[in-house]
Amino acid sequence: MPLKAFRGPKVWLWRWRRNPLKRPGDTLEAWVLLGAWLFTLVAGVLGGLAAARSVDDGLARERAEWHPVVAHVMDRAPGGSAPKSPSSGGERVWARVGWTVADGSAHTGQARVAAGSKVGTPVPVWTDPQGRLVTRPVTASEAHVRSALIGGLVGLSAAAVPFVAGLVARGRLERRRMDRWDAEWSRLGPQWGRTIG
Repeated sequence: MPLKAFRGPKVWLWRWRRNPLKRPGDTLEAWVLLGAWLFTLVAGVLGGLAAARSVDDGLARERAEWHPVVAHVMDRAPGGSAPKSPSSGGERVWARVGWTVADGSAHTGQARVAAGSKVGTPVPVWTDPQGRLVTRPVTASEAHVRSALIGGLVGLSAAAVPFVAGLVARGRLERRRMDRWDAEWSRLGPQWGRTIG
């Protein structure tokens, strides 16, 4: 039979009320539950906010530091003929491109270009402060969505730790209470069959 079958009706804050039948274990369980809920709430909120702020700050730093640069195709890109305008869609392939950063140093790397692009075709790329190729930084609205999602996931993960610890502690207290009840019952149970005569 499940342990919940032995519990009575739900009474609000019953562990905090004065009652001559209340055992010390009931008070301990009340404090464990209160502590677990408080730690769950605090860990979830603080962990989620810290992660969201960290992600948002990192993405804002990328938007501030990464800059678009015009690179030029160095080798003919594989594939069919190049599209009529560079902004039009179509098949994109990897090709070697070269660009010059603000300090005048030349860099080369691989970038996605339109299939069949000829040598010297301009290609917009993004670079970091050291001149390395990077992806296009996310917009402010995309950054807010990403930081909110990551913050929510981290908050749930951080809240799960004290929540599970509280469940484990409560289960041990419940098991200990049931063991004591069994011991008491084995001691007093046989006396119920006796009659006073």
